[in-house]
Amino acid sequence: MKGEQREEQGPGPEPAVPPQPTEEEEALIEFHRSYRELFQFFCNNTTIHGAIRLVCSQHNRMKTAFWAVLWLCAFCMMYWQFGQLFGEYFSYPVSLNINLNSDKLVFPAVTICNLNPYRDTQIKGELEELDRITEQTLYDLYKYNSSSTVGAHPRGRRGLGETWPHPLQRLAAPAPPSRARQARSAKSIVQDNNPQVDRKDWKIGFQLCNQNKSDCFYQTYSSGVDAVREWYRFHYINILARLRDTSPAPGEDMLDNFIFACRFKQASCSQANYSHFHHPMYGNCYTFNGKNSSNLWMSSMPGIKNGLSLTLRTEQNDFIPLLSTVTGARVMVHGQDEPAFMDDGGFNLRPGVETSISMRKEALDRLGGNYGDCTKNGSDVPVENLYLSKYTQQVCIRSCFQEHMIKQCGCAYIFYPLPKNAEFCDYRKHNSWGYCYYKLQDAFSSDRLGCFTKCRKPCSVTGYQLSAGYSRWPSVTSQDWVFRMLSQQNNYTINNKRNGVAKLNIFFKELKYKTNSESPSVTMVTLLSNLGSQWSLWFGSSVLSVVEMAELVFDLLVITVLMLLRRLRSRYWSPGRGGRGAREVASTPASSVPSHFCPHATSPSSSPPGPATFPALTAPPPSYASLDPCPSPSSLVRTSASACTLGEP
Repeated sequence: MKGEQREEQGPGPEPAVPPQPTEEEEALIEFHRSYRELFQFFCNNTTIHGAIRLVCSQHNRMKTAFWAVLWLCAFCMMYWQFGQLFGEYFSYPVSLNINLNSDKLVFPAVTICNLNPYRDTQIKGELEELDRITEQTLYDLYKYNSSSTVGAHPRGRRGLGETWPHPLQRLAAPAPPSRARQARSAKSIVQDNNPQVDRKDWKIGFQLCNQNKSDCFYQTYSSGVDAVREWYRFHYINILARLRDTSPAPGEDMLDNFIFACRFKQASCSQANYSHFHHPMYGNCYTFNGKNSSNLWMSSMPGIKNGLSLTLRTEQNDFIPLLSTVTGARVMVHGQDEPAFMDDGGFNLRPGVETSISMRKEALDRLGGNYGDCTKNGSDVPVENLYLSKYTQQVCIRSCFQEHMIKQCGCAYIFYPLPKNAEFCDYRKHNSWGYCYYKLQDAFSSDRLGCFTKCRKPCSVTGYQLSAGYSRWPSVTSQDWVFRMLSQQNNYTINNKRNGVAKLNIFFKELKYKTNSESPSVTMVTLLSNLGSQWSLWFGSSVLSVVEMAELVFDLLVITVLMLLRRLRSRYWSPGRGGRGAREVASTPASSVPSHFCPHATSPSSSPPGPATFPALTAPPPSYASLDPCPSPSSLVRTSASACTLGEP
């Protein structure tokens, strides 16, 4: 009836009802309910080519399988290419860049030696004694009287082992080869073009033993000349070790005694342009335009007239003929801050010849770190630099050998710098140093000492490419006046005039110099470009497609986590919580239930007097979220008995 009255009053405004949320509304953050739904959404909305074909033809299983296989193959090929690109990038390849530059060039340092070691007055007597022992050795081994070569002073025939250790001797010839070996040699059709060496010359050497004489070996040579020179050199080193002052005698370091004329760019050289040092094997050496020069020479023009020109005196004064067997001079071109290793980079000049050496500068810049095993200044190399120069590989190798020499032999090798708190080797103090040195030299040559591994290449190297030309100097028509001028101006007197002089010209061939620099072959930009090219090739997509793939992976992980949590909740939480709640409600008396949650419909007077008995509750546990106060008795009457029911008496 109330409804009819409302209809008669007219269509008034209806009360506003709050909208109820539905399942179709989109929340702020939502995820798909299953993998299938996620996959369909991705294939329908992604920008990756071919993905939509996996769902648009789902009613045709053959097409779906074909596109699925094709899509997976393309995906695998793309990531195989990715692996190749990443492997190439992490192999750190380098590219060599060649640049040609043209500018004024600093003239390099030039070191030249006279190949004439002299007799120091402090050891002159010992050297003469060594000459007599060597003369006796040559006569005993080869029946050769070297008195005319060594000198005119009288010499006595002394035994080799009386005063000098390690005598040079001829050892027993090796055993002849067996008949089987001779037969194989006879059947061989290969002809040896080299002449057969006499076997008796194979065993010329001297014996070296360790400290307690328990181990000995013979240092032998196939050539008698090499054996005599090495034996003489071995004793010469021991004699030099006894010198307190290695500076040359007064007058021996005079530049005029070796160099008649010196000009650079048509200007005469001065004493400030060179420095002097003495080498035990190569004699007096002079370094022009070295690091000690006041002003470094600069070359602004190429050509022989814009370089260094030297006129040298190459006659032999017969200071130590058994030690120096060549005549001429030895020259080396190197950088100002590099030591002159005459054994490694030098070459000899021939007397009576004008040698013209043209140079071309070359620079090499290597990449360090992951791109190459090089060092910038040698600070990260575990070898102490004994030379007062910048780091080079030869400097490191020689310092490493000297370090092992001091550590294992107890003394320093005289041809290398002397470290602190060390002394040079002398068999009067270190009687077994020769045994230790030759053993160490063998280990050094085979890199058992690790010096070649420790000493890395420098990252920046500057070198000079040399080419030489030779001509007879002076010529037959001009030699008379040339020698006359040299004799009057430089006091040059020698019987065989041509064998006593030489001329040297060193100049830049051109001012262009080549710079070889390494650069990374695959940079990060190149890698990203190659990856993008492969991605576009196989899927025809862009960077945003990569973000879509990342989003797909993220959604897969989230759905997996949510499904795991749902399974754990349904397994461990819901059943236990329901049973525990039913037991709690069943054991709760009626008096403990609040009256405002479940009021009784009957008055208390209707209940019979005396203690009331209530049956046990058999209803399931209530929903605590719906236990609201009952607004009216009518609603209480409509309340389900399963929600709140009391037993009758």
